Amino acid sequence: MIGFLVALAVVIAALVLWSGYVSRGVERWVPMDGRQVEVPGARIHYVETGPADAPAIVMIHGILSQLRVFTYALAGRLATDRRVIVMDRPGWGYSTLTGPRLDIPGQADAVAAAIRALGLEKPLLVGHSMGGAVSLALALRHPGAVRGLGLIAPYTQPIDEPPAPLAGLRVPGPLRPLIAWTIAVPLAMRTGKAKTAAVFAPDPVPEDFAIRAGGALAIRPASFQMGCYEIEMGPAAMKVQAPRYGEIAVPVSILYGREDALLDPELHGRKTAADVPNGQVEIIEGGHMLPVTHVDATEAWLRGL
Repeated sequence: MIGFLVALAVVIAALVLWSGYVSRGVERWVPMDGRQVEVPGARIHYVETGPADAPAIVMIHGILSQLRVFTYALAGRLATDRRVIVMDRPGWGYSTLTGPRLDIPGQADAVAAAIRALGLEKPLLVGHSMGGAVSLALALRHPGAVRGLGLIAPYTQPIDEPPAPLAGLRVPGPLRPLIAWTIAVPLAMRTGKAKTAAVFAPDPVPEDFAIRAGGALAIRPASFQMGCYEIEMGPAAMKVQAPRYGEIAVPVSILYGREDALLDPELHGRKTAADVPNGQVEIIEGGHMLPVTHVDATEAWLRGL
């Protein structure tokens, strides 16, 4: 028994060291791009481009993602005549937490605080996937902070089961740190390509997605733990939030890919647009990752808002 326990401890120590080594390597490949702004509960990492005196657009990403999903192609196009600020949500990318992990309302408060700290006057808030849920929460909790919402493939309604590619994040809280620092990184390296392809389906995954769009950061232990937290926290938060959509005063526009394999465009798109007083939805060809795979259509839609 002692020999077994010693061997187990050696294996765990080796996995922890390996996970740390891989995490540092990923951060060298995908370094911090911008600056951080201090807000209650977090330091928000952001990148700003475009004319400082132009109308502002703030963009927040989805689960297992970070701000490069927008700077991959979309943000640069918009920045020709707009002030574009892309942010890592609290706990993702290089936005660090200074307190407990933030739920959807807490993240909305942090983003609203960052908007105030950066001196932005009623920007258009663009949220992709889980960033859409945070955007809707912000419109409910801080109705004067933004002039409207542009939601791309947003998570907007409570669902009983997580999407299949994210089912592996359903891990009990006490086990998350151990799994994050032992088997999560090797498993992500082994299965990451297949799961990323499932998220993008039916669109292909760009060959440079891992680095140029920051996808590689998702394999870090911190990302695994934040993903587990959001998968657990999301349904309860949405059961409280979704019935209140009729209170949102700003215009809400939703863009969905007809073939989205992660979230249902009818439930999260058409239903939510109907629930919001000033809501509208546009359905186009494509999957879940429209800011990366359908840049022309996404830019045209945003410019039409």
